[in-house]
Amino acid sequence: MDQPSPSSGASLNASFKAGIQAGMGDLRKITVQVPEDVLEKAQAYTGEGVTQTVTAALKRLASIQAQQELLKLRGKVKFSVSYDEIKRERE
Repeated sequence: MDQPSPSSGASLNASFKAGIQAGMGDLRKITVQVPEDVLEKAQAYTGEGVTQTVTAALKRLASIQAQQELLKLRGKVKFSVSYDEIKRERE
């Protein structure tokens, strides 16, 4: 999955911009024990199989971590252009 799916939301898109790579890259086979009801609910939500659901959850955790790191920078980064200037450039 190279592009975020529509259901992955804006937070995943923000994480992409923050440097989180969403590609599969190198794979690692793991064995995990999870409560059956939790997995079933997660799979029902994603509409995917076990591997895809676990991968989506791990990506979401990486996204949350990236967002938290960006929030730590709030107020510490100075931009040389204003929001209005950026907005005008998009028009």
